Amino acid sequence: MNIALATPAFRIQNSKMDLWFFEKKATARGFKAIAGIDEAGRGPLAGPVVSAAVILPPTFSVTDVTDSKKLSAKKRACLYDGIYAQAVSVGIGIVDAAEIDRINILQASLLAMSIATLNLDPQPDCLLVDGPFRISSHLSQKPIAKGDTLSVSIAAASIVAKVTRDRLMERYHEYYPQFGFYQHKGYPTQAHKAAIREYGYCPIHRRTFRGVKEYL
Repeated sequence: MNIALATPAFRIQNSKMDLWFFEKKATARGFKAIAGIDEAGRGPLAGPVVSAAVILPPTFSVTDVTDSKKLSAKKRACLYDGIYAQAVSVGIGIVDAAEIDRINILQASLLAMSIATLNLDPQPDCLLVDGPFRISSHLSQKPIAKGDTLSVSIAAASIVAKVTRDRLMERYHEYYPQFGFYQHKGYPTQAHKAAIREYGYCPIHRRTFRGVKEYL
């Protein structure tokens, strides 16, 4: 079931003023547990795509929560701790490079979001999903383009997903130090592309992505 929370013009105008706008509208419609969902890692040449689903309480008091891409690594880490400390529930979904190659990055991202939702305890009754696509779920859901800047729950999920993925890539660096994953986290920087040209690919590279497949 889709949930129509407002007309588009009214929705954008008000959500800019109040990051709780979508959560409040869902609550007004009778939903009790509203989860924001976002992913990190669609663009890299290596590593998994990671999604997070976050249910925040009405008393959530962490400030400066916004789209993770607008924050420094240090700020994200601080907010990550605050989100985990106060969230009702946090779920994580991870889809690895092999599965990304098998089903494509869009489907892998949606799959990771579905997994993150299933890993919530308690389960939500309403989903606010970043982006234009619905995920595979029987729950009521609202896709929101640029939701990580419009919904506090989605913004919190974007931070959790980003920090979780960055930490995974730092661990992968221990196994494949020649690629410098600790620095670029698998994104197609000049240094990363130069390392692929020199060393080829490793098991966590996405072999269907331009910048990797040329060296198979």
